[in-house]
Amino acid sequence: MTGAGHVLILAGRFDPTCDLVVEELNRRAVPVFRADMAEFPLRLTLAASLSGSRWHGTLANDRRTLDLASVRSVYYRRPTHPKFPEQMAAEARTVAEREARWGFGGLLTALPCRWLPPPGRAADAEYKPRQLRVAADVGLSVPRTLITNDPYAAKDFAESLDGGPVIYKPFFPVRGTVRGQTAAVYASIIDPGDLPHADIASTAHMFQEWVPKAYEVRLTAVDGQIFAAEIHADSDAGRIDWRSDYDSHTYRVCDPPPEVATGVQRMLDRLGLPYGAFDFVVTPEGQWRFLEVNPSGQYGFIEQATGLRITAAICDYLEGAGQ
Repeated sequence: MTGAGHVLILAGRFDPTCDLVVEELNRRAVPVFRADMAEFPLRLTLAASLSGSRWHGTLANDRRTLDLASVRSVYYRRPTHPKFPEQMAAEARTVAEREARWGFGGLLTALPCRWLPPPGRAADAEYKPRQLRVAADVGLSVPRTLITNDPYAAKDFAESLDGGPVIYKPFFPVRGTVRGQTAAVYASIIDPGDLPHADIASTAHMFQEWVPKAYEVRLTAVDGQIFAAEIHADSDAGRIDWRSDYDSHTYRVCDPPPEVATGVQRMLDRLGLPYGAFDFVVTPEGQWRFLEVNPSGQYGFIEQATGLRITAAICDYLEGAGQ
């Protein structure tokens, strides 16, 4: 639908990365309707009917009204959950939340337009075990990995690494508040001497071999284009998990080896995604080792530091440029 139609942006209210996309689309005079799922149903009203094979209707807030037939693409940028009246009974809230997901969310997925990323495929791609298998299938180098709730299996895995360090990683970002302070769980080095540990039996845990690092790379792929930047961390915490200490970073634009670029594109094709934020470790010998891919990962900090034109590539996709 090149040359006409709105880009519907579903995102949290405060999202600087999303703001970059809105600003670029405004610069291009592409009409944008931005909303958060948290506005539904109290501040966002939906009315749609099926006519023939298409849904027709409107999505409206207190500022604007969107004709659903005009939507050319959807930028699904981590919207927050629908919010309901505080006085609503817990049982009614459970039903309302489910109906919002399957009704409102289901209608949006029925619109005949492109998504970045497609929410169902993005949700499937979030599973780390699946990512690692697909990465290995397409020829990317993957660290040795164990998933277990057996403390003794963790001990055996550590021993199989010939005394090398073991890394523990959560499957999904763990963030919250502890004693009034913001807290997060990052990758951490486990002393093999501390294994077996009884807490491992409490849930699924993922352990990987430690990969020696010259530096790490955040590689952002958008609709066939690749933007890669080295991340050099200058702190002990940052060298284990760069997300734990952004202030210690320096960045440098780089080009991935051809086999890595090919593997990245094949992986996105397999996952059915037009966008992915990939993390790699580059060893002192220059080998690229795959860590993970985020279907809706942050890229603004990379663009700000390096000037890589990632926002423009995203907006090309949402605008339908070249289609």
